[in-house]
Amino acid sequence: MKHLTILGTFLWSAFFFATSCAQPVPARTEFVLGTICTVNLFEKGTDKAYTEVFNRLAELESILSANRDDTNLASINMNAGIAPVKAAPETLLVLSDALLFSRKTEGAFDPTVGPLVKAWNIGTDYAAIPSDQALRKALSLIDYTKVILDEKEGTVYLTEKGMKLDLGAIAKGYAADEIVRILSAHKIRKAIIDLGGNVFAYGEKAPGEKWIIGIRDPENNGGNSILSLQIKNQSVVTTGIYERFFEQNGIKYHHILDTKTGYPVQNNLLSVTIITDKSMQADALSTSVFALGAKKGKALLESLPNTDAIFVFKDRHIEATGNLAGKINMLSKNYTLTQ
Repeated sequence: MKHLTILGTFLWSAFFFATSCAQPVPARTEFVLGTICTVNLFEKGTDKAYTEVFNRLAELESILSANRDDTNLASINMNAGIAPVKAAPETLLVLSDALLFSRKTEGAFDPTVGPLVKAWNIGTDYAAIPSDQALRKALSLIDYTKVILDEKEGTVYLTEKGMKLDLGAIAKGYAADEIVRILSAHKIRKAIIDLGGNVFAYGEKAPGEKWIIGIRDPENNGGNSILSLQIKNQSVVTTGIYERFFEQNGIKYHHILDTKTGYPVQNNLLSVTIITDKSMQADALSTSVFALGAKKGKALLESLPNTDAIFVFKDRHIEATGNLAGKINMLSKNYTLTQ
């Protein structure tokens, strides 16, 4: 599943912002949630506001991380096949949404993918192709229907030993939404939130002027943008085969794993970008739609309100869903937009 890095999904740099957007405190960047997170408050950017935002991110990491042994999620995983575990409200909320997307995608998105993620270790120094035996074992433990979420008791139970939840494909989206909630409570009107590539463009750059967000060229490690679009109060999240990968014998193995085969998803896509109002939904959908492929992914998107997507294909053509018609500014001559 998706674990974005600072190499990142987007290019939103200083030249996108008008010089009139003066800020009393510069943007703050910290390593949290397993990635580099940057929050830029263009209004009321005080130390107190930034501290509240990053304290909340650290709190969410202490609850939802699958890569630490002291989190609520880790406790649920350690008790798989043993007993239900009292879950934090955040765990219940995020897991509930994750299971909803599992049902919508018939398991293409599955929060129990943890054993498969561990088998590959992509993004670590130990990344390697798992043995057939290891893959079979991991796949046998992936089944979202074996997650018992009891909202009345506030518990989560994984019914088989060895099962592991991994919310890496949805948790940063929830975290971005939480920052938006904090900013709204403080009546801060404009900000850019970038949690390792999960971007939320909050408010407007200036009255009547939207933010300009660039979408990265998935074939260019330099981070050049292939297109841009203007948004406000929306999240933009991309999943692509370039985010985390390793190469062996000339073959690239990326981090978007097929829950049926156990191997990285193989289709004609380089990346999928989702644009919608809630970052948690954008986060989950970017992985879901990529895993489903363009045809099934578009069918899923058509069932959801206020949700659009940009598909970048391996033959370097780009397709966008209907609401984006006429709103995309192409920046690269290497790609062709078809609508």
